Amino acid sequence: MKPTPNEADIRARMVADGVPPLVVDAFLRNVRRWSAGDVGVIPGDSLAPIGSLPRLEDLDEWDPAGETAIARTVLIKLNGGLGTSMGLDRAKSLIVAKNGLSFLDVIVRQVDFLRRRCRAPLPLLLMNSFSTEADSLAALAERHPGFANAGGLPLSFCQHRVPKLDLATGAPVRWPENPALEWCPPGHADIYHALQTTGLLDRLLSLGFRYAFVSNADNLGALLHMGILAHVASRRIPFLMEVTARTECDRKGGHLARARETGRLLLRESAQCPDDEIADFQDVAKYRLFNTNNLWLDLEALRDMLRACEGLPDLPLIVNRKTVDPVRADSPAVAQLEAAMGSAISCFEHAAALVVPRFRFAPVKTTNDLLAIRSDLYTLGEEHQVALHPLRFAPPPDVVLDPRFYKNIADFELRFPKGAPSLLQCESLKIDGDIHFGANVRIEGAVHLRNPTDGPARIADGTRLHTPVRTA
Repeated sequence: MKPTPNEADIRARMVADGVPPLVVDAFLRNVRRWSAGDVGVIPGDSLAPIGSLPRLEDLDEWDPAGETAIARTVLIKLNGGLGTSMGLDRAKSLIVAKNGLSFLDVIVRQVDFLRRRCRAPLPLLLMNSFSTEADSLAALAERHPGFANAGGLPLSFCQHRVPKLDLATGAPVRWPENPALEWCPPGHADIYHALQTTGLLDRLLSLGFRYAFVSNADNLGALLHMGILAHVASRRIPFLMEVTARTECDRKGGHLARARETGRLLLRESAQCPDDEIADFQDVAKYRLFNTNNLWLDLEALRDMLRACEGLPDLPLIVNRKTVDPVRADSPAVAQLEAAMGSAISCFEHAAALVVPRFRFAPVKTTNDLLAIRSDLYTLGEEHQVALHPLRFAPPPDVVLDPRFYKNIADFELRFPKGAPSLLQCESLKIDGDIHFGANVRIEGAVHLRNPTDGPARIADGTRLHTPVRTA
């Protein structure tokens, strides 16, 4: 692909910012793709049926391969999100998730527990962004001063940052009001570049580490699983993706598929779906499995794959159209060129997927999810894993909170000052209007709460809500 008119400007800005040459080259490749009209679209007719996949419940409960591999395993948490969708300006992992503990608190407790139980070093590496590095490390130092990794390994490494591009011109956007907003992370697929440019991949291998379990910091259901580790190690699987059944709540999430041309597994995100196939993409019966972003990597296989492609894996492009200031709709429209970590599944000939129960996927992307996690719908067990309550026999309910009053975390906290209501027996919850909740409120069945007035309405302590529609 030929260079674009803005390429020299983009390169100069990235070099001046200290971006490593490998990342500059990767980004410019995506710029050329985008300029040539490639927006990463994967049409449905290019996909073939997945076929049958192994399931977690079918794996051996104990396998000696897991006992051997655990001492060679590292845990990586994706911790680059600011939670701007909830009005946050700091690492999302620092907000309270469950029982007064932040996501980061729970993660540290999980790792401490696993280290003791497995008698293994289990290094924890946070992949931070330029926006979350300082806050996250400060929180670790303050709340967990004795927490460290063996072998002198750091507690974190950073994603790179790339320019946001003016949607109209393709040039690096300028925003003098806040120049930091001119930059963005290039998606969590940057993990493959960051592991190279920081030297961490080579360092881990030199210390004898062979496997990495990678998951999102906001998914507290993603606990290291010895059965999965043994499955990966004994079968020499280079790349394994945990997938679970899609529900209506997940219809917009990326789904697993198989490329008709190559036969390899692939990940298709909503941004990669043709506009006229959105309804088809969201058909959870047709595309029944989605990516939990819990990934297992053989680090030796990863090194070999990266060497073969000279450090530049060919990953499908994702074009995210936003405004340069995410909280100002009147700020210039930009394109953020990204790639998904899970899309690397198509780079490995013998990559695999494993169907896992829903309890290994409990992410928090919005305050809707946060309400569910904080409620009695989820428990925090002795292994410090957040999982659906054992008495919950159905998928989590669909929770829709009025974004005018609940989208931002400060507004959300104001309306649940005495804690989340009980959702254990809730089928769905929709709230329209400004409603404040008292203590020990129970929501059962499918409930729609409405407050048509301009002022706040209040739900009294101990209220049981079970009627389909109620005007507060």
